[in-house]
Amino acid sequence: MSLIELLLIALGLSMDAFAVAVCLGLRHRSTMKNMLTVGLYFGIFQAIMPVIGYFAASLFANSIVNYDHWIAFAILSFLGIRMIIEAVRNKENGDDGPLTAKHLLPLAVATSIDALAVGISFAFLDTDIVTAAAVIGVVTFAVCAVGIRIGSIFGSRIKKWAGTAGGIILILIGCKILLEHTGVIGL
Repeated sequence: MSLIELLLIALGLSMDAFAVAVCLGLRHRSTMKNMLTVGLYFGIFQAIMPVIGYFAASLFANSIVNYDHWIAFAILSFLGIRMIIEAVRNKENGDDGPLTAKHLLPLAVATSIDALAVGISFAFLDTDIVTAAAVIGVVTFAVCAVGIRIGSIFGSRIKKWAGTAGGIILILIGCKILLEHTGVIGL
């Protein structure tokens, strides 16, 4: 697999994480710490999941593919609904404070499940998993750090609706993943 192909795969895999990073930026300032934190969480999980998929390919290939989309849908929908409820309850929708593992871990896992499936396909294609994981991790890190900044710029303009918009976007991403993997819409 060429470097160009790996970059395109990495960019494709990072799009869900980018959208979530933009949502996070709607409610959090784009400080260097927040940009690095979000980039690292999403980048590390996007890099680790293909490695797990690669090595688990022979053991779990069929069972992972059958329900990964349901897990991503459930996690993203739950977090989106929670975000909407918090936005509605909160009269003042300013900065939500520091981004913590409690907030980022489930989002990083949910958006990296596709990378797990890609890792399985890498095993069948005899792809160099170390290079692939590194490229995917670095691209996702950069894309998510930029996503926080973009969300923060727009969030300052739509503070009142930022939490609700972010929650709706998370739910829509979960629906998109579910519909793609069940064949309702094309990949």
